[in-house]
Amino acid sequence: MEVGMLQAMQSWGYEGMTDDEVYQEEVQMSLAAEDLGFDHIWVVEHHFEDYSFCPDNFVYLSYIAGQTKRIKLATGACIVPWNIQPLRVAEKAALLDQLSGGRAILGLGRGLSLKEFEQFGVPMDESRERFDEAAPLIVDALEKGEMGPHQGKFFNQPKAVIRPRPTESFKDRLVQVAMSPESGQEAALLGAQMMAFNYKPMEVQKAEYEEYGKAFMEHHGRAPKPLLLTDMTVIDTDKKRAEENSKYIASYLVSVLHHYDLMGEHYKNAKGYESYGDSVDAMREVGKEGMMQAYLDQQIWGTPDEVLRKFEDRRKLMGTTGALLCFRFAGMDFEVAQRSQSLFAKEVMPVLRTWEDEDNAIEAA
Repeated sequence: MEVGMLQAMQSWGYEGMTDDEVYQEEVQMSLAAEDLGFDHIWVVEHHFEDYSFCPDNFVYLSYIAGQTKRIKLATGACIVPWNIQPLRVAEKAALLDQLSGGRAILGLGRGLSLKEFEQFGVPMDESRERFDEAAPLIVDALEKGEMGPHQGKFFNQPKAVIRPRPTESFKDRLVQVAMSPESGQEAALLGAQMMAFNYKPMEVQKAEYEEYGKAFMEHHGRAPKPLLLTDMTVIDTDKKRAEENSKYIASYLVSVLHHYDLMGEHYKNAKGYESYGDSVDAMREVGKEGMMQAYLDQQIWGTPDEVLRKFEDRRKLMGTTGALLCFRFAGMDFEVAQRSQSLFAKEVMPVLRTWEDEDNAIEAA
């Protein structure tokens, strides 16, 4: 079972916190993740606001690469439409891979925030077409060591050599954030592992992953890697304290609703975001309080035993999945985040590793 840590790079909810303090804490948790045995670190790309700010996750991960030796380093994700030149994405991925000794994982995404699209001057309606044209160019360039020549709707690219080259193929180190059925199909075509943030009913998430798996098999003649599912996580040996600190999970959803304006009318008319537009009326009917409770109920939090039971229930329904945990968000005290990270590594992760051994034994048989 793959187990990683996602970093949200958030100052939302932190009273008076400076950008410098955010990065000091996040770097500290990155370095601890290596010591605690996590498989990989995932870092978002977001811009301009307290909700989340990591304008270049390749730069951040390169800094972490110089202070670690083992842990893999993943863009979670590089938002392709905001990175106007596909060539630059391929170059940065290759450079990170060289600097980290082959530890880079390239996670790609399409983007969802209208605010960020507007501030980059990129029409949100173009995001799917831009992604569909650019992503294969990036993947192909990393495989072949060169990009182009290419002439398309958005990009005209003469032949360009990628230097330095990646240490080896990215085929097994390619991930796509897929939060809609359409993005799942894009990921399957691209040959990318599917990653999602846990906010849908698990039965819906399972169905979307199965459709992705069928398409992946059709395109590539093999089964895909298990789904990587991201949870906002609080773990504590004290049950009452875990319940009290679960308020940060609900607060995080408030930050998401605000940043993305998920109940806004613009999703109903945005090309390529039809599935979000279809959900607007349903979200309004449930209301913010109802959404907060539903979101809290399905995240991974509680005592170590409660957390393991939640993973067991997920495994029964979903089969093998990877786990990405976010421990710091929405005004949470740093000591709470550190305690969750440490307890997960010491009391939950070893049990999840035994499941991995069981799954490998079943496959071998």
